[in-house]
Amino acid sequence: MTIGQKMHTTLASLEGAIADFKTFALETQDQNAKQQFSAYAKQLEDITNGLKGRVNYIESQEPTYKQYQQ
Repeated sequence: MTIGQKMHTTLASLEGAIADFKTFALETQDQNAKQQFSAYAKQLEDITNGLKGRVNYIESQEPTYKQYQQ
């Protein structure tokens, strides 16, 4: 597995975790837990955006890392 593939796999995992935290926030009645899950989702979104920027940079420097999504 290339670094490009690993980074795309990591992005997909992070996006799945974000979705899970958002679901947890929607499903709980506990306001404290709801705020925590929402904060976790926001933190992961920030991390994901940073990683996406890095992936875009790497792909511009080394086109063979580019993953084509259908």
